[in-house]
Amino acid sequence: MSQRNDGWEPVTRLGRLVRDGEIETMEEALNTGLPLKETEIVDQLLPGLEDDVLDINMVQRMTDSGRRVKFRCVCAVGNRDGYVGYAEGRDDQVGGAIQKAIGIAKLNIIKVDRGSGSWEDRAGGTHSLQRKSTGKAGSVTVEIIPAPKGLGLAAAETVRSVLELAGIEDAWTKSHGNTRTTVNLAKATFNALENASQSRVPDHVQEQRQQEVVE
Repeated sequence: MSQRNDGWEPVTRLGRLVRDGEIETMEEALNTGLPLKETEIVDQLLPGLEDDVLDINMVQRMTDSGRRVKFRCVCAVGNRDGYVGYAEGRDDQVGGAIQKAIGIAKLNIIKVDRGSGSWEDRAGGTHSLQRKSTGKAGSVTVEIIPAPKGLGLAAAETVRSVLELAGIEDAWTKSHGNTRTTVNLAKATFNALENASQSRVPDHVQEQRQQEVVE
């Protein structure tokens, strides 16, 4: 594995495990249940991660010293092979907002439970989801439905971008609410992917992970 972070000195337990070679894959890192707080972990375990800036908006706020202007960036990252992250970042400059969003998205990375859940499809594939999943953000609800191989992505542009970064090739999608709000549409899509993955984790495993975090 290529080392892209020469001189990196981890400050977390998970970071030290990755640096020392005790954890060699992103799946192992996520399965520890330890909090992911260093972007270098993701850079090392998922080299070649792609990012996509989904939206940039200027936001204004009144303070005692007058009107303050910041930029809000909505970003998704993924390796197109089962891992995806999402985040928003704010900064006085556009470039700073983008970098913040990318960094936070890396820390929000999840493993997507891919499969071939359509009744029209053969079992054993990884081109879609294993089951239908729904995610919400604000007034927006996004539903992702497994589709047979070759259908493609029947989705709006924002939803499609997040699914492609996650490695989902075939799916039907439905969205409700104020879908013109990119931030909520992207977040609802990410939440749907996260819900699809968490639904397979048994309660006793979740409890064990929580105990490991405390320890």
